Amino acid sequence: MIYRDIIDELIRWSDKNNRKPLILRGARQVGKTTAVNIFSEQFEQYIYLNLEKVEDKSLFEKYKDVDDLVKAIFFTKKKKRDVSKTLLFIDEIQEHPPAMAMLRYFHERHSDLFVIAAGSLLESIFSKDISFPVGRVDYRVVRPMSFGEFLMAMNEIEALKELKNVPLNSYAFDKLLKLFHIYALIGGMPEIVSDYSKNEDLTELGDIFETLIASYLDDVEKYARNDSMVQVIRHTIRSSFSEAGNRIKLYGFGRSNYGSKEMGEALRTLEKAMLLSLIYPVTQSKLPLLPDHKRSPKLQLLDTGLMNYFAQIQTEVLGTNNLTNVYRGKVAEHIVGQEFLAVKFNVLSQLNFWVREKVQSEAEVDFIYPYHGKLIPVEVKSGATGRLRSLHQFMDMAEHNMAIRFYSGNVQLDKIKTINNKFYNLLSLPYFLASQIERYLDWMETQIK
Repeated sequence: MIYRDIIDELIRWSDKNNRKPLILRGARQVGKTTAVNIFSEQFEQYIYLNLEKVEDKSLFEKYKDVDDLVKAIFFTKKKKRDVSKTLLFIDEIQEHPPAMAMLRYFHERHSDLFVIAAGSLLESIFSKDISFPVGRVDYRVVRPMSFGEFLMAMNEIEALKELKNVPLNSYAFDKLLKLFHIYALIGGMPEIVSDYSKNEDLTELGDIFETLIASYLDDVEKYARNDSMVQVIRHTIRSSFSEAGNRIKLYGFGRSNYGSKEMGEALRTLEKAMLLSLIYPVTQSKLPLLPDHKRSPKLQLLDTGLMNYFAQIQTEVLGTNNLTNVYRGKVAEHIVGQEFLAVKFNVLSQLNFWVREKVQSEAEVDFIYPYHGKLIPVEVKSGATGRLRSLHQFMDMAEHNMAIRFYSGNVQLDKIKTINNKFYNLLSLPYFLASQIERYLDWMETQIK
């Protein structure tokens, strides 16, 4: 089984003195169950419940009191209650919504148990009379694998060490770039990465991609509120693969006749299912970060590999030396955004980009990254630094002097002058270092000083 970074986050959770039950969020097939199974090896006793199974679900249906429920669980699973460290994992908790409300009582009356629950589409499928145990549970998110996790799965341990070395050693550049192009091609879905790590055969992955996409389409009936919305959401899923990386309009999305209201509901439902993200722009250059929800958002998919497969651009990605030249630059920008999120486990983590406040302006910066009280502009571009016109416009407004550019070249720190004669520091990084952005911002500050 592939070790995931979320396991380190689970260890930190388990070490808390005032530990609460933990809810793991994430789309289907991103590896929630596998991560918990690996994590369970640190416990004396492990109880696994899957509420898709009738016998496990029936325990929650029959026993409404948490004391009786705990006794029934231990008895049914033939476990000992007096063991000091027991991990209880309630998988597919969405199959019985009242089980969510029960989590508060595990915290209040059985705090010695280590309780994790996992499920997809939690907000979408729970009826309004089921209350979430607000303040009595913690949340973490599992996303597709990061580049670092991909390297570990490929047993590229030395490459992983070099990835985390700041600044990058020049001799490691070529190999990491080559490996990153493979990662950008196949994406971070665990089943895909696992198969490739064993066989290193790209042609075998097609069936797995088909199965993953089909499973998401089949899931629609579980969270669409009626038959009409089933069709709208299915259309939205199919269209999202070709619209990923673009700024979108709700009305007529995917060349349809659907209105803004229908498409808005469909996209929000899929966002709650964590199959996609709507990335909204900001117009300011300093905190607080206030996304403008009146402007058209960019569309970010769960996984770049799924996007590449559906758009049939895998051969183009495989043959390039520069991702920014592929698919009008969307692959490079999309995988950088995916990497930013892959190392974040907070449910509130999000992506944003910048546009100029004037409605007619075309100035746009790919990402805005909050860092130590600053909003750092991030571009994903190749070419000369003088071509970064939108970045210059942002820096003319900014109260700091730091900017990032991801590209196909090596680490480089330049002093740049805008059209308005303001000097700022531009750190250019190879796009395979996207997951290391905070460590490089720390390094950049020391270099500037």
